[in-house]
Amino acid sequence: MSGGEVAGILVAVFWAILVSFLALVLVRLAQTLKATTKMVAEVSEQAVPLLADASATVRSAHTQLARVDAIAADVQEVTANASALSSTVSSAFGGPLVKVAAFGYGVRRAIGKKGEAAPAAGRAPRTVVGRTLPGARRGGRRNRRSKD
Repeated sequence: MSGGEVAGILVAVFWAILVSFLALVLVRLAQTLKATTKMVAEVSEQAVPLLADASATVRSAHTQLARVDAIAADVQEVTANASALSSTVSSAFGGPLVKVAAFGYGVRRAIGKKGEAAPAAGRAPRTVVGRTLPGARRGGRRNRRSKD
């Protein structure tokens, strides 16, 4: 065998090994693509019902939000009506009730003063705990300026 023949055999063996290696890579790639296709199909089968459920949930949430919005509007209207009613009652009864209360206070005070004006004989004047008596007057005009 000559050197050219050996070189030709080596090149042929090299190409055979290279082709075998590429064939093996292509077989593995085909298997990977099959597995990927199968996995994508399974994910699609599971994703479609999940998306349908999510869509139904979103629709239900939208309906509930619409109801809550209606309830909030009703509460706002009731609050406005209650405020108007409170203002009406306050203006209708507030003034007369204050006058009646003031009159009752005046009557009680007058009756109380009448009873205190003539203390019973031998009875000491009434003392109220915690009440301070006004200071004695020292005749003349009081000076309200502060002293240094």
